[in-house]
Amino acid sequence: MQLAVIGVGHVGLVTAACFAELGHQVVAVDQDTARIEGLQHGKMPFYEPELEPLVRRHLASQRLRVTTTIAEGVRQAQLIFICVGTPQRPDGSADLAAVEHVVCDIAQHLSDYRLIIEKSTVPVETGHWIERTLQRHVKAGVEFDVASNPEFLREGTAVHDFLHPDRIVLGVSSARAQQLLLQLYAPLKAPIVTTDVKSAELIKHASNAFLAMKISFINAIAQVCERVGADVTDVAEGMGLDPRIGRAFLNAGLGFGGFCFPKDLEAFIRIAEQVGYDFTLLKAVKQINEDQKRHFVRRIESALWVLSGKTIGVLGLAFKAGTDDMRFAPAIDIVRGLCEVGATVRAYDPQALSIANGLFRGLPVTLCNDPYAVAEGADCLAIVTEWPEFKTLDFARLKSLLRQPTIVDGRNLLDPEALRALGFQYVGIGRENPT
Repeated sequence: MQLAVIGVGHVGLVTAACFAELGHQVVAVDQDTARIEGLQHGKMPFYEPELEPLVRRHLASQRLRVTTTIAEGVRQAQLIFICVGTPQRPDGSADLAAVEHVVCDIAQHLSDYRLIIEKSTVPVETGHWIERTLQRHVKAGVEFDVASNPEFLREGTAVHDFLHPDRIVLGVSSARAQQLLLQLYAPLKAPIVTTDVKSAELIKHASNAFLAMKISFINAIAQVCERVGADVTDVAEGMGLDPRIGRAFLNAGLGFGGFCFPKDLEAFIRIAEQVGYDFTLLKAVKQINEDQKRHFVRRIESALWVLSGKTIGVLGLAFKAGTDDMRFAPAIDIVRGLCEVGATVRAYDPQALSIANGLFRGLPVTLCNDPYAVAEGADCLAIVTEWPEFKTLDFARLKSLLRQPTIVDGRNLLDPEALRALGFQYVGIGRENPT
């Protein structure tokens, strides 16, 4: 099939490359000239495992083409995916200006039937507004359909998630649109939920909100565990064996970050307010998440007594392992919180250092090229991102470099007993209080 994907960010570029992998002809469109020129030379705009070879292969095969011209994509495509950003406004609602702009551009170039599919995370009723906007601007007599096909891609595993989905959600309002989308996704053997457009839009928000709730719930349990001397990892294991609950997203730590969960949670709260419902549950989820970052700084302080004048080594800056994305990363507030109380910070991340350089400019933060440089002369190591490579570090070497052999593990990534046997003071989340 002939496809256009408008927007080549974390969702759009993965979508375009993976559809090419499934055998479709794809034109990817973005107004960012530098990004498109970079892609034409095989340069990725962000880090995502498995994505670069996929993009390079299908650019070479010409199943994937990239352009800044939306008319080119609209002319040749049967299906047009909207994958542009929907950033958060100051009041927490989603800014849909980019979506409206793209829809108006699409309308100007439609000459015969097209299926326009919203894949960006958008508030319920966005499909209705897309349809109304197209009706205002499209040439008389030109037919179209609007559908919702929300994405469920996790940064760090997005390519795998696309090619091996646990479900595909299709929000459609016509049999024609449904048939086209079923044909498109036929190569992927996954459960398909076909529903109306508004329900599909809500499925995305409800899914992210529920997962955020699980994370905040286990972090609240972790705080209770710390106070009574229980171990949250054992509590989560016992809970997770109940099939009604499940173990996924019950890892106590620093809370959720990234562009999706914080933004989508806030947007869902605003959506509910606009229709007259006070979603107090999600407000509590948000508050617990914010508190968890401050709590981590307090855990470091409890281990060291006074933070002013101390050097804290931070391992991990991206919001999760497998990405260079620092949007809403817990590390941002944690590093700034440490600096506010007079500490200096040495930090390392396998992928996010170039992004961090701009975020921490002007603060007493030194970005290092490896974990051992972070440890040199530091009073404590703080694990902030769960990169697997941190589990295999030479901890005897780290101990010799640290001023004080203290590790505060914000992800419960490491083995407390093994580290204590080496002479470390180990502090986790939801585990016994530091001595």
